[in-house]
Amino acid sequence: MLKDIHSYWAYLVLAILIFAVVNAIIGLTQKKQFTDKDLRIGLFTLILSHIQLLIGLAWYFMSPWYKALKANGSEVMADKGTRLLAVEHPIMMILAIVLITIGWSKHKKKTDSSAKFKTFAIFYGLALLLILSRIPWGNWFS
Repeated sequence: MLKDIHSYWAYLVLAILIFAVVNAIIGLTQKKQFTDKDLRIGLFTLILSHIQLLIGLAWYFMSPWYKALKANGSEVMADKGTRLLAVEHPIMMILAIVLITIGWSKHKKKTDSSAKFKTFAIFYGLALLLILSRIPWGNWFS
């Protein structure tokens, strides 16, 4: 059940993260004023991604991939599919959440609207790229 929650919540996180990045890019390129709406988009992205991290960590430590990694790490590392689920996906997702958190923290120190949008575009955008690079797409569409 936790695996299903993690999988379905991921769609929500991915959607809000894409929305936040696109919103930041539009705000930056069109020189818009950073409003409460933009703040809430960034905040909801931060909150939803942290919830996903907690769900993912809970699932990870109960997963067969973690058990396999503990039992025989070299075998897991030799298999591309298992390595993705046991090592690459968790590490990249944690790094992505760290980038989102840094982006949120840095934007609060900015006073200029374009600087706020730029911070979100860079940090949330990099997080989005990391996430997209290590989503186990085969598991999503099977």
